[in-house]
Amino acid sequence: MEKHSVACIAFHENKVLIAHRNPTGQMGGRWEFPGGKVEDGETFEQAIIREFKEEFGITVKVGDFIAEKQFLHNGIPFVLHAYRIEVPHTGERTKYELTEHTGYAWTSLDSIRGLHFVDSDTLIYPDVVSYAKKNGLF
Repeated sequence: MEKHSVACIAFHENKVLIAHRNPTGQMGGRWEFPGGKVEDGETFEQAIIREFKEEFGITVKVGDFIAEKQFLHNGIPFVLHAYRIEVPHTGERTKYELTEHTGYAWTSLDSIRGLHFVDSDTLIYPDVVSYAKKNGLF
């Protein structure tokens, strides 16, 4: 049975929010679009709101669906669902309260190609770029 995860895409001034994962685990120390696994009984929107509250200490608004891609993680099939989100602030003046990441950054989509990104997020990257171009976000 496949599992589901969410990727959250926040834009601000032609930049996108990315987070640097804690150094533990298989994808530890890599950059990612924030998100996580969808728990049983949750909608994708509920998972996005929960993940951001747990991992960044903020409440976000869920916007457009961007893309979905299938991938395997330890031999288990997953579907990654990417959504645009709105954050209440940029985390610059008032820092986000990180629990699963060592840092975060607002970066251009072009610069992501040079970062060590988690495997599943590299699958949705072209769709995020297309969405951003179509919506005049960079």
